[in-house]
Amino acid sequence: MEIDKKTARKIDRELQSLRERIGADRKTLNEVFDKPTLLAFGKLISDRILKFIDFPISTGKEANVFRAVTPDDRIVAVKVYRIATSNFNRMIYYIRGDPRFAPIGRSKREIINQWVKKELKNLERLQEIEVPAPKPIRALQNILVMEYIGDHNYPAPLLKDIEMKDPERICNEIIGYIKKMYIEGDIIHSDLSEYNILFYKNRPYLIDLAQGVVSEHPFAFDFLKRDIENVVKFFRRHGVIYNAREIFRELIA
Repeated sequence: MEIDKKTARKIDRELQSLRERIGADRKTLNEVFDKPTLLAFGKLISDRILKFIDFPISTGKEANVFRAVTPDDRIVAVKVYRIATSNFNRMIYYIRGDPRFAPIGRSKREIINQWVKKELKNLERLQEIEVPAPKPIRALQNILVMEYIGDHNYPAPLLKDIEMKDPERICNEIIGYIKKMYIEGDIIHSDLSEYNILFYKNRPYLIDLAQGVVSEHPFAFDFLKRDIENVVKFFRRHGVIYNAREIFRELIA
């Protein structure tokens, strides 16, 4: 994949502007924006998916999420998986047992690219069954462009960071999402917790779906049970008492 000089100069200007806005040094940004990633961004710009990167939203162990702007001035979220710091053994664990994906190579970039496609497919599945989650827009190599959840000034907060007025209602909604995903979508989040649920306009939104698996995965029930236990454990701290084992048994019965 090659990009023209005009696009390359534009990307370089955007990265310099980003460095100045967030105070990041060149080494830090180079870990995120290596040459293949820059080429992929160039493709997204030339395809008129993106116009520029605005500022960082979050930084995780394996990926950085940025707010970005499209050519028609819509705000979107852009997730960039870092090749240098991703846990490839963990990724393989979730990909290999998923019958939707062909056997993958051993190169880090091949694994990352498959991981991003997996997140795209899982987000598409949630859109189909109307479980609140960011709407996916485009996946390209280690980059995922998706709907931005939040207002013009701030991204939506994580569930762990909000003060809940009605925790029982929110708990019931999230458990309802888990059930709907399993029954109607044949999909299990596989890493659900208060750390990957956004709360916006009085509604929870699920994020970080790359590790999501279908029920044919050999560890699907283990993941489903863990998701339920994580949610029940979190809400127990807020006075909502449910039995995770009973919810799990009723769901798989």
